[in-house]
Amino acid sequence: VVKNTLMSRALEGTEYEAAGSLLEGANMWFFVEEDIGGTLKAWKAFTKETGKTDSHGVLGGVVEGTAYDPKGIEAIAELPSKDELYAKIAGSIKAVPTKVARVIKAPNSKLARAIKLATMPDE
Repeated sequence: VVKNTLMSRALEGTEYEAAGSLLEGANMWFFVEEDIGGTLKAWKAFTKETGKTDSHGVLGGVVEGTAYDPKGIEAIAELPSKDELYAKIAGSIKAVPTKVARVIKAPNSKLARAIKLATMPDE
């Protein structure tokens, strides 16, 4: 528990200084470096489990020095994480050679079938 005055002094001169507008009433602070989406999901699960969703909501946040309202923070939390983006990119890169190989292989197999049918004696 930290007094708002003390928190205001702690925020001065940092990238979180924009959070000064959120210093009203009781607050709980999270300083998240990487996975904001995972943190918010865990927080929502906790408040839902304990029945405190009405009294312990997200008031806002600061990302890279910019203050956001609750809807902005929710939207940022819905974005894919860095690991999810890496996996999507890797999957896309892996899929390209496979698709190219299929396209190159397909005409040859059709040509081989056509030659085979053309050279077969009529029955």
